[in-house]
Amino acid sequence: MEIGLSTFVETTPDPQTGVVISHAQRLRDVVEEIVLADQVGLDVFGVGEHHRKDYAASSPAVVLAAAASQTKRIRLTSAVTVLSSADPVRVFQDFATLDALSNGRAEIMAGRGSFIESFPLFGYDLNDYDELFDEKLELLLKIRQSEKVTWRGGHRPAIHNLGVYPRPVQNPLPVWIGSGGNAQSAIRAGLLGLPFVLAIIGGRPVQFAPIVDLYKRAAAQAGHDPSKLTVASHSHGFIAKDNETAADKFFPSTQQAMNVLGKERGWGHYDRATFDAARSFEGALYVGDPETVAQKIIHLRKKVGITRFMLHVPVGTMPHEDVMNAIHLLGTEVAPRVREEVAKWEAEQKQDS
Repeated sequence: MEIGLSTFVETTPDPQTGVVISHAQRLRDVVEEIVLADQVGLDVFGVGEHHRKDYAASSPAVVLAAAASQTKRIRLTSAVTVLSSADPVRVFQDFATLDALSNGRAEIMAGRGSFIESFPLFGYDLNDYDELFDEKLELLLKIRQSEKVTWRGGHRPAIHNLGVYPRPVQNPLPVWIGSGGNAQSAIRAGLLGLPFVLAIIGGRPVQFAPIVDLYKRAAAQAGHDPSKLTVASHSHGFIAKDNETAADKFFPSTQQAMNVLGKERGWGHYDRATFDAARSFEGALYVGDPETVAQKIIHLRKKVGITRFMLHVPVGTMPHEDVMNAIHLLGTEVAPRVREEVAKWEAEQKQDS
């Protein structure tokens, strides 16, 4: 069971003071967060790609490269790379470079993205949304498979027997499929035999179990061994010394961020009652003391089949010190409990089978 973190490197107004941290400061802060995550023994850190004012990381590979030389073991991944509006050649080159700098710790999470700003920015038509992703994923996997590439598609100039460099340390460079729970995405990932990551940020996490089952069935039908495939969760949360402190610290920025998005997308008002319901044992928020969060992650492993858990923190803007403390607790208290109990449970499952 892998435990890690993800972030979108947000620069929203502080809910208490209204002050907006600069993009430069937030980027420096997130490198410190990655370094601490490595020091406390966490397995993976993911940085999301966005192209709007309230997010500082438009280039996850560059952010992760800044942390590569300061870390030793932690895996470094996008979360996600908006592949539909990117050039797969450049994506591969960026992450192969990161792989070299980190000595084999880079990963790509490829997704469609939940925002659309990158499409007009890079000259793409939203009417081609699905076709762009399919075509660009095909090219990315072809580059991963072979040093010399010959390829033709409808949205990018053709490539005829050209090399793509540098080549990564890992062969193959890990490529994940990111999804909000779409059945088509699960089937695609399964048929391709690629690891699969779910953004579980609402509802009841156990409701995602059928999507994981669909993914594994598709993988088996395509001749892949489902037991060797990794399924990850990216889930909002925060850890503090006790449940109430965690909730009181995490709520203000979460409410602010969710209501900004809610206005854009037509969601209902996000209030404390909604927040508290989501941090119940069956809810999608992993907020509380180390024992509470550990037990919820263990439950996710047992009931949904998640084998990598990524705590997404912060949501909105929180004090850097609070985020660092949550990372420390995740690595030193939550992760050891989860790994120990999951290892026992998996051993029992093998004996029973």
